[in-house]
Amino acid sequence: MQNHIELGKAGEMIAIGHLEAQGYRILEKNWRWGRNEIDIIAQHDAITVIVEVKTRRSNQFCEPESAVMKGKQRILINAANAWVRYRKSTGEVRFDVITVVIGTRGHALNHIVDAFYATM
Repeated sequence: MQNHIELGKAGEMIAIGHLEAQGYRILEKNWRWGRNEIDIIAQHDAITVIVEVKTRRSNQFCEPESAVMKGKQRILINAANAWVRYRKSTGEVRFDVITVVIGTRGHALNHIVDAFYATM
């Protein structure tokens, strides 16, 4: 059985494969700003996409996306602002959430586009 770090890394690799298959170009993986981390930063058309990946073994108790609450959103927004300044990026930024449930029979993936907005 995978520990939670291995499970999370496996979910991120599945998410990257999904994004690449959809035509996204991966710019960064596990980009850190201080103690905060953005799982995936990708480019899709002219949009920079900040992706939070949530991986679980089951969704029996709650959907994985419910873990991306206001506090986590604030952290992602602040880290994204730092990345934009650091890279001198211009253009639109979007926040997506990808959930991956890895079970004994494979995995299920849900890509939530525009999961939240940076209006906080």
